Amino acid sequence: MRHTTFIFYLSARVLLSLASATLTMAIGWHLYLFSNNPFDLALVGLMQIVPMILLFIVSGWIVDNFPRKLILVFCGMIEAVVYCGIALSMNGGDIHKPIIFSLLFLHGVARAFYAPASQAILPSIVSSQFLSRAVAITSSIWTTAQTLGPLAAGLLIAWIDYGIYWFLAVLAGIGAGLYQLLPKIPANKPLGRGMDLLLGGIRYVTRDPIVLPSISLDLFIVFLGSVLALLPIYAIDILHVDAKALGYMRAMPALGGVMMGILLARLPQMRNAGRLLFISLGIFAASILVFAMSSTLWLSLAALWVYGASDMISVNIRTTLIQIATPDELRGRVSAVNMLFIGVSNELGDFRAGSVAAVLGPVMTVVAGAGMALIVALGGFKLFPELRNLDRITDAEVKDN
Repeated sequence: MRHTTFIFYLSARVLLSLASATLTMAIGWHLYLFSNNPFDLALVGLMQIVPMILLFIVSGWIVDNFPRKLILVFCGMIEAVVYCGIALSMNGGDIHKPIIFSLLFLHGVARAFYAPASQAILPSIVSSQFLSRAVAITSSIWTTAQTLGPLAAGLLIAWIDYGIYWFLAVLAGIGAGLYQLLPKIPANKPLGRGMDLLLGGIRYVTRDPIVLPSISLDLFIVFLGSVLALLPIYAIDILHVDAKALGYMRAMPALGGVMMGILLARLPQMRNAGRLLFISLGIFAASILVFAMSSTLWLSLAALWVYGASDMISVNIRTTLIQIATPDELRGRVSAVNMLFIGVSNELGDFRAGSVAAVLGPVMTVVAGAGMALIVALGGFKLFPELRNLDRITDAEVKDN
């Protein structure tokens, strides 16, 4: 592994992930303070996910047919421009919402290209033997950024208020500069014509016995088992704790994920990866059930820690498999499909949890989610023998032509 190259890559991802996570918190705070309209907060999320849905086919094709390094640099620069534009449009509290939402949409467009490019380039800058550890490290960094971003936003708003967006622009600019330091990685030569090029990622996903199960398991486990949207209800109505305890609850999955990611990065290449994947999914479902039935804060915190740690194991295995089992000339398009599934399942999972809880109540909703997550794990174990019987992750490696 070229350690310096990976350090440049990892540092850039840290800065851009932290900036993006901080933006969501900061923009939500300032918009709601200005308009007192909860729908504005919904639009912030919508502006982030819609471009990914609209562009995932095109973004994947571009990532596979243009230099990925240049795409990452360009996306970082666009994000820096967006942050500068938001800072200028707010102008000390005089917020222009149409401009803000247009800039957020542009930010979403940049992320639609950035996400598959940042995943697809990783196998080109690390060895296949180190890829699993590299995924664990980058996943831990992303989880940490999602945790620290809101905290950083709160501190920076208290300190510099609307100046926070200039700070984010600096972070994004430095991130783009670090990506520029990566070695030149030539673009792939296009294979096929017309729609074959655009739909190559979808077709590969639907036919591959490793990639399709990996993406499908992520989609259904997150959609059916996610509990994060219901944490405020559990804190107030079930555990009867204050906002500080809610903060601890929200941090536990991230803490479990980060700690497990650090451990995975230090361990040698795992054996019986397929079975370990399904064991981690079973533990994930069990942690949801324990959380559902808990009436004490300490048990709930422990269950949420296991929830995050077990999810990190499965994320590490699935993400590495998707990258290593996909030919390099298709990694951008397959990564775009994967990122779409992740984004949509997260959003729909929160919607599913909230809407079902309105009918069945929070406890029954989480119990049902645990049961369905376990069914997904057991069903996947039965339906996907090639994934179940996989020993080393590198056994799934595709030899690029």
